Amino acid sequence: MKILLTGASGYIGGNLLESLKEDYEIIAVSRHTDNKEDEENVTWKEADLYSQIDIENVMDDIDIAIYLVHSMQPSSKLSQAKFEDMDAILADNFAWAAKQKGVKRIIYLSGIIPDDDNLSTHLSSRLECERILGSYGIPVTTLRAGLIVGPKGSSFPILHNLVKRLPGMLLPAWAYNRTHPVALKDVITGLTRVVKREPENNESIDIGGPDEKSYKELFVETAEVMDKKLPMVDLPIIPIFLSKLWVRLIVQKPKEMVYPLLESLTHNMVMRQENYEEGISNAPTTFKESVRIALDSEMDSSSKSGIEIVQKEDVEKNDVKSVQRIRIPKQWSIDDTADYYVNWLSRVGGKFISTKVEADQTSIALPFFKSPILILNRSKERSYENRILYYIKGGKFSQEREGGRARLEFRRILDTDEVLIAIHEYEPTLPWFVYTLTQAKIHLIVMKAFGFETRLLANMLDSRYAKYVTNPNQS
Repeated sequence: MKILLTGASGYIGGNLLESLKEDYEIIAVSRHTDNKEDEENVTWKEADLYSQIDIENVMDDIDIAIYLVHSMQPSSKLSQAKFEDMDAILADNFAWAAKQKGVKRIIYLSGIIPDDDNLSTHLSSRLECERILGSYGIPVTTLRAGLIVGPKGSSFPILHNLVKRLPGMLLPAWAYNRTHPVALKDVITGLTRVVKREPENNESIDIGGPDEKSYKELFVETAEVMDKKLPMVDLPIIPIFLSKLWVRLIVQKPKEMVYPLLESLTHNMVMRQENYEEGISNAPTTFKESVRIALDSEMDSSSKSGIEIVQKEDVEKNDVKSVQRIRIPKQWSIDDTADYYVNWLSRVGGKFISTKVEADQTSIALPFFKSPILILNRSKERSYENRILYYIKGGKFSQEREGGRARLEFRRILDTDEVLIAIHEYEPTLPWFVYTLTQAKIHLIVMKAFGFETRLLANMLDSRYAKYVTNPNQS
């Protein structure tokens, strides 16, 4: 069986690769593969998952596609986007390409979803990605894990660094919320067993260790394993926003990683009976034992090297990613939305901005330039019912590169009235500091104004439609 493994260079993907490669042919996918070498049953391929073309190119003859992707870290020099919107694009690209290439199953690693209507942004995003992946008719198995205990990653290193660096702790109210911690090795075992399943429909399976615990208990037991005294005092009045600030300060991790994770601590993230699967959900390793394994692995890796190896970065590009989520009237198609946007620019721009549409080419111009500032070519090949794509092919404000892939897209999210408007791999001609202070900010203002108008239209049209359904004889 041929398996596509995304996130193969990550800490979970790398461990899963080792577990699967003896029994399956693995196509290991990473954004950069310069330092990766093929081996028996393992072929490395490079792909940018924001590009549908890249994903399609690595999905030939794939039986199972494993999705271990998260966008909490920026992938461009400037990212004007929320992580949940970038995650939605990534998941939609992946599932769409899998459908085109006849992939039989998708496996997705997510977080335990609480029985709560008011989820944190992070957990809402995880659930939205699960639904997007499962919306193309390919059976999706989602393995939902709580706090994964391993030497790298996101959640446990934050916990470990807090215990290691603090002389004592003031415990907010969220410290008494409960979670189901699980050892990294048990997650890898669970994913390996999921590969052998053959579900006909989408399914969600929770996985967790032998005991659910409060976050306070996790702090206490981690300190015990580290043989450290860690006095604690309850201070439930500490708001979550203060927790985010001091945790980020102590652990020295990017806010893009820390803030969403901390917001999720306001929920009880414990396994649910309806998502229990014997032999997968019931991970055997206790929390203390998983902490010992994680700390030993950390010590082993540092003692073998003794130095930090810093890889040379790619030549830095002045590239931009910008994603905004807007609401449109339910009656609109994506085609309607794209056309409305082009006409709206001219209407609100007055004498300052003008647009011109000729066949599949759209030009955007300013009065004091003889030539357009941006030229957009609509791609018939890459556009379909729920997505319209324009390639940015020139103009005074856009770098022209051979083989350049700068693009603007309009994409519907699931079967809803929400649309993502995204710019990818755009490189401005303005000096970078000038661009960030002018064009980048103007773009955000324009998109917010457009989203405000479409939301008003949606409210008005939806209200009229509701009245019509209630009284269809009323004119």
